[in-house]
Amino acid sequence: MGPMERQINEKLIAEFGPSFLRVENDGDKHSAGAAAEMHFKVTMVAPVFEGKMKVARHRMVYACLAEELAGQVHALALNLYTEAEWADIDEAPDTPECANKH
Repeated sequence: MGPMERQINEKLIAEFGPSFLRVENDGDKHSAGAAAEMHFKVTMVAPVFEGKMKVARHRMVYACLAEELAGQVHALALNLYTEAEWADIDEAPDTPECANKH
């Protein structure tokens, strides 16, 4: 786990107290590569998402990670669920390969 991945993980735990959290460096699916730590996929299950629409959940995470998104982090794929939603699917969708990957 790189330093940016660790920082994202720690901030999300502190802010949301998730019952499930997976932060994945998706750089290998993009031209910059995993070492650049610019592209991440976040799968998170948290009680605070209950009763909130998808866009509201995303805004909450964007606000939490505003510093990272204004700097090094170029892309953030978010999969945000309530406990009930997660129980129905139990796995986030795969991130597609970037069309610009060379």
